[in-house]
Formats: sequence, C-alpha cells, structure tokens
Amino acid sequence: MLAAALVCVAVSLVSAQPPQPAALAIEGGTLIDGNGGAPVADTVILVQGNKIIGIGKKGQIAIPANARVINAAGKFVLPGLWESQTAYSWYFGEALLNHGITSSIDVGTEAEVAVPHRDAVLHGKDLAPRAYTGILRIGSTLNGATGYEGPLHTIRVPKSADDTRDIVRTVLNAGADYVIFYDGAMPFDWYKAGVEEAHKMGKPAFVRAYGPGIFPAQAAEIGAAQLPHSAGIPLAIARNPSQFRQGRDDRNELDKYADMDDAKAADLIKTLVAHHASLVPTFIINYRGYPKEWAQFRAEAHEWYKDPNLQKYYPKEAMESSLAAYDDVDTGDVRARRLKGWENVKRFHKMFVDAGGHLIVSGNLNDRYVPGLQLFQEMRVMREVGMTSMQIIVGSTKYAAQLVQKEDSLGTIEPGKTADILIVNADPLQDIGNLLKTDTVVFDGKVVDRRYHADYKTTFNPPGDGASAGPIVEALPWVMALMKARQGQPQETGSALPDPPRSPQPAIHTIEPFIIAQGLTPATVMLKGVNFVRRSVVHFNGKAVPTQVISQTQLKFTLDSEMQRTAGRFDLVVINPSPVDNFFSRGMWGNGTSNMAHLVINFRYDNAGTR
Repeated sequence: MLAAALVCVAVSLVSAQPPQPAALAIEGGTLIDGNGGAPVADTVILVQGNKIIGIGKKGQIAIPANARVINAAGKFVLPGLWESQTAYSWYFGEALLNHGITSSIDVGTEAEVAVPHRDAVLHGKDLAPRAYTGILRIGSTLNGATGYEGPLHTIRVPKSADDTRDIVRTVLNAGADYVIFYDGAMPFDWYKAGVEEAHKMGKPAFVRAYGPGIFPAQAAEIGAAQLPHSAGIPLAIARNPSQFRQGRDDRNELDKYADMDDAKAADLIKTLVAHHASLVPTFIINYRGYPKEWAQFRAEAHEWYKDPNLQKYYPKEAMESSLAAYDDVDTGDVRARRLKGWENVKRFHKMFVDAGGHLIVSGNLNDRYVPGLQLFQEMRVMREVGMTSMQIIVGSTKYAAQLVQKEDSLGTIEPGKTADILIVNADPLQDIGNLLKTDTVVFDGKVVDRRYHADYKTTFNPPGDGASAGPIVEALPWVMALMKARQGQPQETGSALPDPPRSPQPAIHTIEPFIIAQGLTPATVMLKGVNFVRRSVVHFNGKAVPTQVISQTQLKFTLDSEMQRTAGRFDLVVINPSPVDNFFSRGMWGNGTSNMAHLVINFRYDNAGTR
C-alpha cells in the first residue's frame, strides 16, 4: 500500500509539471560560434525553451521526434549580433531584430524608462532587442540645470569625488548594467573614484576620455572597460597636441590623426591592451563620407525604409534625418586635407587589433542613423580598416557580451547559453556583407516573425517618443521662472490652505516616487511645486484622481488598482479651479494647468520566467 501510495504521489508530481515546449533544431548549417575558431560544417543545434541544450555534427546528435526543424543546409549559423552603442528609440526594434541584431548597449539616454524597458524585453512583455543600459551619463555640465532634475535624469553632474561615488551608487542601485562617464572634463580624481565605486559594486565603467580631466591611457589604467568613439585617442597620439583644443567639443579629429606620432600610438596601444580597455570606434559617424563605399551606403539607406508597414509607424522626421546624414560630409579642400587623417585612423585601429586589442562594432545608432543597416555598414568600414571577417564577427558578438558581463549567457553559440541565433544565406567569412542576407532569426529561443507590423510598439517608449522619453518633469526652466515671478506677489498666510477667488498658476518641480509597480492596492504619489490651492486636482492620464493638498507646495494623489493595471509612462498635471489670477494669466504663465510630469508604472514580476 505504501509503495502504491508513493507511486501515486510521484505520478501526480510529474503530471503537475508544466509541459515542456517542443524543441527547436537547426540542422545542416555551418556554425560560426563567435569564439573565433574555424567554422564547423553540417552541424545540429538543439534549443529547448530559451537555452541551447546541445551542439553536434549532423547524424551524431539525436533530434527529438516532436522538434521543429529548421533546414540550414548551405547556410551559416552565428550568434545574434549586438549594436553596442545606441541611443535607443522604440521604433528601431523590428528593423534590428529582423536582421539578427538581438542585443543593444545604450549610451544612457533613456533615464527613468531604461530599466523598465530592459526588463519588459527580458520578460517577454515587449518584442525588441535585449537592452543593456547605463540609464544616464555622468558629465561635467548640464545646460539649463535648475537643481530639480531627478536622480535618473539623462545627465548627472557631480560636485566632488564623493558625490561621483554617490551618483554611481544611485545609478547601479537603480538597476544599471554599467556606468557611463560622458565627456572627460571632470577632475581626474572624480573619474578614479567613480570607476572604483563601479568596480566595488561589480559593474563596468565606460569613459569618454576626451580630456582635459582624463585621457585614454589614464582611463585604461583606472580600469575603464571601453572608450566610446575611441574618445581622446587622436589628441593623445598627436605629435604636437598643443595646436589642438582639448575636450570633446573639438571635433576635428582627422586633423589630429593626420599629426599621428607612431611611437605615441604604439605606447598608447600597449597601455590599452595591457589594461583590457576595449574600443568602440564608430567609424561611420565619426568620419562620414571618408569610407570607400560611402556612395553605396547612401543608396542602401534610401532603400531601407520602403516596407509599407514600417512606414506606418516609423516617424517621417527620423527617416529624413537619417538619410540626410549621408550628405553631411566634408568636401573640397577640407576633405583633401583630412584624407591623411582618415588613413591614420584606419592604421591606428589595425595596429590596436594586431596587438590583441578588442575592437567592438557599433554604428552609434540614434535618431540620425539607420537602424540595422548602420551596423552592417560599420562592419564593412572595419573591413576597409583591415580586419578579417572573423575579427568583425567576434567584435559584434563575444566581445560585446563581455563588455556588459553577459558572456556566461550570450555572445557565442554554446550549450547552456541563451538561444539568440542568426542564420544567413551566404558565407560571412568570405564577405562580411553577407550578414545582410538574413534567412532566420531566433531570439530567446523563438523564431522571429521577420515581417514589419504596422501596429508595432513597446510599452515605455510609445509612438511619438524619440531617442529619449524626455525628463520626468517637463519645463523645469519655466517652473523656475514662475517661482521667481511669484516672489513679491501677495501670499496666503496662516496654516489654512488658500482657497482664493482667483487661482494662481500651479507648477510641478518634483514627483516622488516616479516609478511604481502594478499593484493590487492603492498607490500614493507626492508632487512638490508651487501655487497649489485647496481645490487643486491632479489629472492622471487625462482623468481626475483623488487629491490631497497638503500645502501650497505639496500635494498627494492616489491611484486605485484599476488605474495601475496598465504598465507604461503616463502624463499628469495639476489643475487649479477657474478663474485664474490675472497676474498669472497674461499668456506667459498659463491657464491654471501646470507643466507636465510623468509617472512610470512598471510591470510587476515574480521570479517565474525571469531571464
């Protein structure tokens, strides 16, 4: 009886397990696994769920009877590609995924929505490339700063080395995958402190070492993982650097490269390689018009957007801007003078690769460039630099994953890794341009529907937003001006909340918290600002919500569970009752509706399905 009972329990436990999805088998292709070794013909790759569970030669590895089989005979199988430096816009998603670009590394422009977007993709809520994020950039200046910018505003400006450490902790505790130092103009000790703090928390740091506070060798020596744009290198290797301005605002890099000192270049390369500092050179945007295939690149770009479903959602302005960039090139005497610099750009980076340096591929994708195509064109420029196709592939896969410490799960095709896989119809080792001949894309273990969809969108970057969702509280300079104008005006006194016959113009400068999770119970959010009155009401997503006015400068509003049901980034304003006071209604200050703030409602995740 006991044995029978145990058998029944075992059967019930087995039957309670969720059924496994059918396996996926990629059969017969030539595998280029991303590690840089020789390709292997006639392979079978088995995928179960979102993991690669087996790799072997055809005929030597069993394919499950119920598996979906992709016939890859005559085709070439690679890891999913990475776009390793991007200011991401929601409408890039399909153009990247459809061409096998399955991961992206942002440059810190998405601010408050960066981590919610990344996690929505990782949990299968949104279809877009994996989005690794630095959330924001740490730099020396923020034009028009008011002091009320939020803690995850796109640029944070430290006041000291200790403040730099604090900002690094804030960014990483908010979920960033790395930290980004933006311009090179802060004091060196601040960079050292910030990178040290990032390493203490187990995360990499990227440094644009343009100077004068930090230069490339110093960045490498303190442990920078990479130099975006190969920042600061042309000045560091110039024979006579004093003839050039320091800092990122001097963009005449080709003039500096024309003055390249080979001994300085060799010394810098030795330092970069010794300290494992990678370069992301972004040739195609730094040196527009100089690559040999530029005319072909331009023609390809004008063909890229012709799918009618893509045109339904892709902003016309972004298309036009990205196409116009191909005409923004040096001409005449300027071009002739800088051609020597372009030859030295190529020579320096080939020297770096030959010395064992990691060159990581990126087209520096943003609203001014063509998603997907930009990366493939960058690869062809790297071919002009003198890199082999295998070096370019490894720089587009394995090295990129290592850069954000994801090499244990991504970047190569190996058992146990996540199944991000690209199948192309022609050999990319013979011609790196063959990576554009896409046959099949597998993302997170699923075959991607490579059609464009007119209704494509993602949760936190809805149609209408660009590379950045914008500040969490808008029009802060206007708020500051209103607060200044308010000084000297009659103010209500005493503890009672004002209820004037004519309302002042309200304004918001702070929202706390600015991210909440979907909830089953009401959530309360605090707004701080000026000119709140007893009958001020918050309108969230166009609807009035319960509002408690605490003082002329603080109020709270409440969202019930129904209003928290949908994840996204939502608009809110404070509206004061009419009529509005004449002083504040002359057209300059408004009509009783405040500036706009935004609340992010994030998906609520449990541990199930986390990837």
